[in-house]
Amino acid sequence: MAKGINQVILMGRLTRDPEQRTTSTGKTIASFSIAVDRAGQDGGADFFDVTAWEKLGELVIQYLAKGRRVLVQGRLRQDSWEDKETGKKRSRVEVTASDVTFLDGPSDGASSSQPTDSNNSNQKTDDVVIEDIDDKPIDLSEIPF
Repeated sequence: MAKGINQVILMGRLTRDPEQRTTSTGKTIASFSIAVDRAGQDGGADFFDVTAWEKLGELVIQYLAKGRRVLVQGRLRQDSWEDKETGKKRSRVEVTASDVTFLDGPSDGASSSQPTDSNNSNQKTDDVVIEDIDDKPIDLSEIPF
């Protein structure tokens, strides 16, 4: 009997900045959503909620922001519960990420987290000049490879 497969790969843009939570045991969880453009004539998009745990979640919080492109690999997870106010059964499907690839560089959409020094362009750089060059031919037997 074959095992079941639960794997999803999505490429899209973050629709909001990631939100960070911490479990009671101290594990970090990052939650975000992505919009994936539909192929075809309608020009719409599908929206997916994604969670990333622990180190992966910390990286998502640190480097991603709304509008950044990502490739998410993971599995689908379905939650079901009863709404306390209405008593109706509710459910949702979300992606639990096993890998998130950042497709945009910091300058491609989000602001860079590295400080910039406005004096860098005004600083003079000293060029190194090598004056001790002779015109003798190179002896190939001296090259070690």
